Amino acid sequence: MSRSLYLASAEPETGKSLIVLGVMNLLASQVGRVGFFRPIIHSGNQTDPHIRLVSERYDLPYEYDAMYGVKSDDALMKIQEGDTDSLITDIINKYKKLQKRCDFVLCEGTDFSGALSPFEFEFDARIANNLGTPLLSIISGHMKSVTEISDTAHVVRSILKNEKTYSVGLIVNRANEEELEAIQKRLDKIYPENEITFVISEKEILQRPTMRQIKDGLNASLVFGNDEALNHHIYDYKIAAMSLERILAHTSDGSLVVVPGDRTDVLLTMVMTLLSENYPHIGGILLTGGVKPDPYLVKLIDGLKKVNIAMLGVYTDTYTTAMRLNKIPSMLTPENERRLNIAIGHFENFVDGEQLARKISISRSDILTPIMFEFELFEKARSKRKHIVLPESEDERILEAVDILLRRNVVDITLLGNVEQVKQKTSALQIKPGKITIIDPAESELREKFAKEYYKLRKHKGVSEDAAFDIMGDVSYFGTMMVHLGYADGMVSGAMHTTQHTIRPAFEFVKTKPGVSIVSSSFFMCFEDRVLVYGDCAVNPNPNSEQLADIAISSAETAKSFGIEPRIAMLSYSTGESGKGEDVVKVREATRIARERRPDLSIEGPIQYDAAIDASVAKKKMPGSAVAGKATVFIFPDLNTGNNTYKAVQRAANAVAIGPVLQGLNKPVNDLSRGCLVKDIVNTVAITAIQAQIEPEK
Repeated sequence: MSRSLYLASAEPETGKSLIVLGVMNLLASQVGRVGFFRPIIHSGNQTDPHIRLVSERYDLPYEYDAMYGVKSDDALMKIQEGDTDSLITDIINKYKKLQKRCDFVLCEGTDFSGALSPFEFEFDARIANNLGTPLLSIISGHMKSVTEISDTAHVVRSILKNEKTYSVGLIVNRANEEELEAIQKRLDKIYPENEITFVISEKEILQRPTMRQIKDGLNASLVFGNDEALNHHIYDYKIAAMSLERILAHTSDGSLVVVPGDRTDVLLTMVMTLLSENYPHIGGILLTGGVKPDPYLVKLIDGLKKVNIAMLGVYTDTYTTAMRLNKIPSMLTPENERRLNIAIGHFENFVDGEQLARKISISRSDILTPIMFEFELFEKARSKRKHIVLPESEDERILEAVDILLRRNVVDITLLGNVEQVKQKTSALQIKPGKITIIDPAESELREKFAKEYYKLRKHKGVSEDAAFDIMGDVSYFGTMMVHLGYADGMVSGAMHTTQHTIRPAFEFVKTKPGVSIVSSSFFMCFEDRVLVYGDCAVNPNPNSEQLADIAISSAETAKSFGIEPRIAMLSYSTGESGKGEDVVKVREATRIARERRPDLSIEGPIQYDAAIDASVAKKKMPGSAVAGKATVFIFPDLNTGNNTYKAVQRAANAVAIGPVLQGLNKPVNDLSRGCLVKDIVNTVAITAIQAQIEPEK
């Protein structure tokens, strides 16, 4: 039977979605088939926002109708008719059908709105009892004293005791940050040792709506701006009905400026503040009255490439619009990756995941999904925190990735670039630069020291002292020298630069590890139920047998570093001893060399891809092999084969390809694709940090 947990709020405004997301993230990182179920959802045609959030975020394979029991209108009708048993039976039947398809089901209780709200918590307790699901209660600490929170916790305990509900414990969310310790002490006195309690502080940014939510809430049109600008958080509303001087005096970072659409003077002034270092960066502009700016004006603003702002338009007047704004709730949505990572990072800062997992009897699954692998990356990176340098601070994707990495406490970061420009750009993107170290190679006092080191290492190649100083003004060389001299533990670049620009400095003076003759690459190929390693698909066009053996050993070490047991398949167009030809001979010789150098590794070759991955084919072509049919590391004979295969598999099998990961260097330097996503950057930085944790051979 699958296991389960029921999350229930004991009152309104608890910020339950944060808890749902945090617990779901924990489950998805350790359990193979996770389900999500809501006993009752609101009636109407609109999709339940929490089902949508969880389903899209974690790519759940279940139909929407399978993830809820009944709608609120039907539930209310049965309650009013005194037919509560029938209602609960309907919920149980839907839940049981989903449960059969899952290893673990997370249930989320009702929302404290409408006619059901007076007795929702008791009703949630009854449903949890009938589903046979332990319950984790959630209460709000917002604007409450320690005593008030303590009183609410007592009431919750009493209700669950009366309902004879199996209680896992309690989470207090949105608590005053200065009273966390005092609240925890009170909870420790109320709750027995066999129940868990956590206290999570208020996170202001999560209580603020985004421009996207305002757009949807007002049914507004997008007059100007891109998708990223719609993710900006709005901290307050400013009605621009005054003179320009007074408007400028009252705006602040993250303000939504609400202005009649015909006030062109205000519109242009607000846009100019985004280019100025002397004024706050507003979060967005809302034009009222159905008046939109002239297309020539929009074209003028669009030409200001540094302006990252969303401008919305509504037909209602300014007063009506302001009233409607105050009713728009702040929500977590799957479109806003940064906001989700803020929420998950905040949850992880206050909730002990291991303790919660033990309490609800989560044991790590034998399968390895992409989400599990990414979770492992973060956990491994955090375990021995490293310092990574990113040379491409001009790229917004890099800055967004930095924001996620710092909020999730994965690594320490140094950005290279003009200090004021980086600060301005982070401010425009609503990223707090406080934890980021920014170095301008052109102005840094380290440049002279780095130049002397580079001259010492490269003078035999004809490099002069003046040339060395000039070269150290280049961000790739400067960043790589930071790694070489220990000012950083690793470097990630390539979002804006070519592969050659990124890795050439590493080839020049970071060099390869002892015993390694060649720098190579590998990809982590994340399938639905496992993660495989493909090498080399990005660097070496046509390696010889010695180099191919090197690539196999390096790829095995990469796999081992990330918790994947290396079983190495040396791929060719024939299996075993039957094949002939120069290419097969190369792979056969590479297999012999690799086995000779590393007899501790399981290596098979030459072997065809189908025999390496499919147990039924392996049984026919290579029976008794320790690798055939269960290979985890696939070594391709050349770049043409490897690059085409990984891309074909990525598309055909809908696999997530993470990489390329450079291997064989003394210190980690990794290359990004210029088409990379923010998620790719985040994963590559985490991988680089883990590589940096490996002690160098002496």
